[in-house]
Amino acid sequence: MSALPRKSDLAPHWALDPDTVFLNHGSFGATPTAVLELQGDLRAQMEADPVRFLDDVSKELWANSLEVLSRFLNADPAGMAFVTNTTGGVNTVLRSLEFSGGDEILVPDHSYQACWNAVDFVTGRAGAKTVVVPIPFPVESDDEVVEAVLSHVTERTRLAMIDTVTSPTGLRMPFERLVEELQSRGVDVLLDAAHGPGIVPLDLGRLQPAYCTGNLHKWICTPKGSAFLHVRSDRMERIRPLTISHGASVPGSVEESFRLEFDWQGTSDPSPWLCIPKSLEYVGGLVDGGWPAIMEQNRSLALAAREILSEALGTPPPCPDSMLAALGTVLMPEGGPVATSVFDGDLLHTSLLDDYGIQVPVFNWSHHGRRYLRVSAHLYNHIDEYHYLADALRDSA
Repeated sequence: MSALPRKSDLAPHWALDPDTVFLNHGSFGATPTAVLELQGDLRAQMEADPVRFLDDVSKELWANSLEVLSRFLNADPAGMAFVTNTTGGVNTVLRSLEFSGGDEILVPDHSYQACWNAVDFVTGRAGAKTVVVPIPFPVESDDEVVEAVLSHVTERTRLAMIDTVTSPTGLRMPFERLVEELQSRGVDVLLDAAHGPGIVPLDLGRLQPAYCTGNLHKWICTPKGSAFLHVRSDRMERIRPLTISHGASVPGSVEESFRLEFDWQGTSDPSPWLCIPKSLEYVGGLVDGGWPAIMEQNRSLALAAREILSEALGTPPPCPDSMLAALGTVLMPEGGPVATSVFDGDLLHTSLLDDYGIQVPVFNWSHHGRRYLRVSAHLYNHIDEYHYLADALRDSA
């Protein structure tokens, strides 16, 4: 193997280890140094006078973050709240809604397991049913996905949890069509946008999903623990935070109660959310054309990476180019060692990291009975890194 490959000219904006080939932005994101410096300044202000910061200074910054994010997503600021991660947002919605025996919730079999588990929890408790929708993979078109989901809708379907981009398979779902088709049939959509802001265009004002939750610490590159939950105005009365706190006893309108309950749930470090405007502006300013250009640049790099890796592994691309964003999943050859638990590391993943310095997920997706390798592409990555991974895979075969 040759020396470590070059990184993008933009890589110095991030604090990533120069001795690691980091191809796993999709798991937890990565935050630019300039944003981390702002977070450090905010934390210093908080510790200098915690009462003044939390009671006064942070409230104005918090309101600004809500407004800036709402503009970016074309969302109603009144229905925008902050949560620590998408799994928390999904749980907030599911634990707020009331289900009865016979009710059904649709879950595609590409859904993130943690959120799928939350669906199973609420359906199991209520005597309702989780309806798992098999999505072909490899898949040939958006139509296959839409037809599969709609074919499982019944008069008992109350809710459908739909991804923007699936975590285990990196599939860019036709979520715009699915939201429209499902909600026109009277089925509310909980849009799982864990991979949403900054990886695909997301216009909540046009889509109007009943509920949408997504991470900002992934593709927007805010500090860890920064995510949002957006609730459509006609559904706000139904949704309460997981932590019931002081706001629950303050009288007010539905909108006022929503704001009071979600904005203060107890002592926490608000700095990840307060960095949202800085991340949107700073990262968005690294490329001419801003965020639309960034999403297209990352997608183009992921497409090239997938081609390189598919050739190295001798497996076909599992979806057309149109169904890929900045995550590229490739099929591993069948017959290799497979981990049996999400908590068990894959031997190849461990070898790539220990022997080659490559951080990339290799895992078994038990619902498909297949093993996948998933690469991410962000501004700090360079095409040479994927060639280096391909060489490592050939060397490990």
